[in-house]
Amino acid sequence: MANPDPDRSGERSGDRRGERSVDRVVAALRAHGLAADVRTMPGSTRTAADAAAAVGCDVAHIVKSLVFDAGDDLLLVLVGGDVQVDVGRLAALTGRPVRLADPTRVREATGFAIGGVAPVGSHVPLPTYLDARLLAHDVVWAAAGTPRSVVPLDPARLAEVTDATVVTLQDGA
Repeated sequence: MANPDPDRSGERSGDRRGERSVDRVVAALRAHGLAADVRTMPGSTRTAADAAAAVGCDVAHIVKSLVFDAGDDLLLVLVGGDVQVDVGRLAALTGRPVRLADPTRVREATGFAIGGVAPVGSHVPLPTYLDARLLAHDVVWAAAGTPRSVVPLDPARLAEVTDATVVTLQDGA
């Protein structure tokens, strides 16, 4: 169940956009039969290190949701917080040059601000790639729509509900 904290945005009290973002994540998770145990933290979860500290887990258990530009298309890439994406490998997998998407384009497509991009609940469904290393964990923690909210997930179910292509994306792996 979502935290009833009125300041779910992580930015300022009363920010309805943040609350709506969390609500979209909760609805998307529930639509797939997943528990939506969204946790709103007192501090930032904007970075993988911040999220790991807030949750009390290793940074490898944090899911970074990165949006890449691949020409006219956007891609969602889900990797552990300890992983640097091998952009060359991602480009080879997609057959197109890729680069991190501009934050404005990310917000327009997903409805989420950088630091709060959730793997589910985007305005526009994005082709998704999930790094295979995430599947080694029993539980991973993903952003839940704001830079202060996270949700624990089974990584195998995360791959399933995002219809992700499971690949190795680690730099140098």
